[in-house]
Formats: sequence, structure tokens, C-alpha cells
Amino acid sequence: MARIGVINISDGRDYVHGGIAEFIRGNEDRLVAALQAAGHQVVRAGEAVTSNTLAGSLARQVQAEGVDLTVLHYCVWAFPHFTMLAAGQLTGPLVLVANTDPVQPGMVGMLAAGGALDQIGRTHTRLWGDPDDSALITRIGVLAAAASAVTSLRGQTFGRIGGRPMGMYTAVANADQWQRTFGVDVEEIDQWEIVRRAEAADPKEKVRARQWLERHATVHYDGDKLTEELLERQIGSYLAMRELIDEWNLDFTGIKGQPELTQYFATMDVAEAFLNDPYDWNGPKEPHVCATEADMDGALTMQILKHLTGTPVLFADVRHYHGDRDIWDLCNSGQHATWYAARSDDPAENLAKVHLYPEVFFFPAGGASVHHVAAPGEMTLARLTRHDGNYRLQLMLGEFENYDAATTETLMAMSTPEWPHAFARLDAPAEVFLSRFGANHIHAVPGDRRAELRAVCELLDIRLDEFTRG
Repeated sequence: MARIGVINISDGRDYVHGGIAEFIRGNEDRLVAALQAAGHQVVRAGEAVTSNTLAGSLARQVQAEGVDLTVLHYCVWAFPHFTMLAAGQLTGPLVLVANTDPVQPGMVGMLAAGGALDQIGRTHTRLWGDPDDSALITRIGVLAAAASAVTSLRGQTFGRIGGRPMGMYTAVANADQWQRTFGVDVEEIDQWEIVRRAEAADPKEKVRARQWLERHATVHYDGDKLTEELLERQIGSYLAMRELIDEWNLDFTGIKGQPELTQYFATMDVAEAFLNDPYDWNGPKEPHVCATEADMDGALTMQILKHLTGTPVLFADVRHYHGDRDIWDLCNSGQHATWYAARSDDPAENLAKVHLYPEVFFFPAGGASVHHVAAPGEMTLARLTRHDGNYRLQLMLGEFENYDAATTETLMAMSTPEWPHAFARLDAPAEVFLSRFGANHIHAVPGDRRAELRAVCELLDIRLDEFTRG
């Protein structure tokens, strides 16, 4: 969860503060307890702000603790210049929270402070309610989660393995713009590093991993496009990527793959799927965002979604629209993390639904495609795209659906049955989606995370383009 600072702003007159100090402290205790009960880490200022010097020093102390978001709390009338001085020391997002107790004019204090911040153009959010009101705590939590996701991006490094795939403009972003907007650096690495390191990877490790996959998933060897040797080559590619991530300190990555690797070496499906998974044959691990086709905006979207949810993020092509059912087939080679097969933390449960099929004619070098059908449930679907050079977040709610075996087989056979599929019903009419959506790739996480993503847009100062049937 997020790390939240809390600073109470008070009256600057000693004789007034002396009569309200306990009231302020009691309300702060309630607010902090409610935030901690919701799972957040809370950094408290040592005392209420009652002077200009304390406004600066307490804000600096809270800032030094690396908070994602700071709550300025108004239980009483508060001198507005205290807020201005504190805000000057706080570089992160601000939330002004007013107590609604009618005895003390906390709301008046918040409005006076908020108006002063408006005059200097300092962005902030205003909330109000009892300190332990669940709705208030939820709204603070949404803002804190968004702030944590945005803050986590800054200083990170994206590793782009290869270059632009197959002429895809939407997969390539401007490194200067990334640094300015998101604080992310881009490290360029040649695909030869995957080939070189995969061939040099520990043969015993490759065999152990292959046997683990054979035990838990269903492997369909055909003696041509999928052999033990080719599967071990793909496993070697995964091990090569793990080495590159560790050596170059890469926070998230993308692999070009097509056409060089898929034509002459092997597909990256196994590597991409298991990089995005929260496990491999060595046990649990932190999911690492890796986008196929070196899709930079896709990887960045996925990294934000991972920071928000802590879960693996789905990457897919918008492959086909079944107009008779009003559902979309989201399908892209073997990119889908196997976690989506059952959404279980137990890899055996997910892999029981996974098939490794020989790759199709698009990829003559062969290897396994990591096939499964995504488990059902509510999903948030999103992607960062660019319009006239400016970023926007395209966002919608959806539902993944499952069907009986015969229906599923029929639907998959209409596109590429060997690849993974997610059958999605979107909260957007097809004509609206196809007319406005700015890429062929889309990304998804479980649940409704639209509120957090709206807040992310505000913090990054990028446009929200939300799709809805309403």
C-alpha cells in the first residue's frame, strides 16, 4: 500500500491553540488509525503546525520520509500561510482534508488554504468528512495509490531489447518525452544479447525448467516446430532476460522479437509469459513487466497498472470482434502471463490450464506458444496512447467471459487457436472503440481500478479518454 504523510494545520495564536490541541490530536489519531487499518503506512508530523517555522520544518521532516502523498488536515480554523509554507517544502501530491465537526471551523480553514494554493497554481485535492469515515478513507486511498504508482515510475529504467518491430509507430516512444513526463530512462540493448546469453545458459537449468513445464502444463511436441531443444532454447531466452534485468538494473522491459528472433532463433513467448508471471520453476517472484514487440507505451501502461495492483498485467492484441456476441477476442502470440489462466498464486493450478503448442507459420523459427483462456471476471482495460504528440490514457471497464468447451473451441478457431485468448465484453460500443482507440495492443488488470487511473492522469497532467456505453 501507499506511504501517506499527515500534517495537522492549526491556529497561530497560542491562546487559541492551547484550547484546541487535544481536539486536533484526537482527530488526527482517528484519521491515522483508519488509514493504517486500510493497510497504508502513515508518517505523522510530530505536532500540529502553529507557526511559520514549524510549517517548514515539519513539512521537511515528512517529505524526508519518502511519502507518496501528504494529507494536510484541518480540524479547526488554520492560518492559511502555514499551508503555503508547508506546501513549499512538499514536492508530492497534496490532499486537503476538512473535518466536518460543526463545533470547529475546519472547513473554513481548508477553503482558505485551498484558495491560497489556487492563487499560486499549486494543484491539490480537497476532501471532507469525519476522520474515520470509510468513504473518506477510500478516497484518500485511491489518491495515495495513484500517487505511489506515479512516484514509483520516476527514476526507473526501461530496457528496450531490439528496436521498432515491423514498422509499428505506436510501439516506439520519445525518450526525452518519457523523461520529462514520467521520469523514466530508456536503455537500448541489442537482441544479440538474448541469443548469446541463451546459448551460454546453464544446460542443467534449461532441462530442469523444461521438465517442470512438462509436469505442470501440457506440451504438444511435434518434432518440428516444437521440440525439447527448441523449448530449452526459449527457456534459455528467459534466463538471458533475467541476467540482463539484473545486470542493467532494468525495472521493466520490451523485446522486439519480430522478425529476426522469430524467423531465425525462436519465439519469445515463453520468456515474455514467465517474466510477467509471479512465479517460475524456482518458486514465487515479483512479476516483471515485459512487453512483446518492444512496445514502449504498452510496457509503460503495464508498469503503472502493476504498481497500482501488484498483480501481473495482461498484454494482448485486439484481434477480433464477434459482432453477434458483442465480445472481443484479445489474443497475441504467447504474451499473456500464465497467471491469467486461473488467477491463482499456485502455478500448478494455472499451468493445469496451459498448453504449449507448436508455433504457427508467422514464426518459422518455431518454439512454443503459451496457450490458455483467461479466467472470467471484471477487468479494467487501459493503454497510454499519443494524439498529436501528447499522451492520453484510454480507459474502460470490461468483463472477461468463459463459455462451454464447444463454444470456446469455435471462437478460438476463428482466429489463431494456438495462441492465448481472453474473451472480453467491453463497456464501449464497437463503433466507438474502433474509431477512437489509438493502438492495436491493449492491457488489463482484474477489478475496477478506474478511479486510481483517473487520479494518475491528473498527477501526470495527461488527458483521460474514457470509454463507456453511457
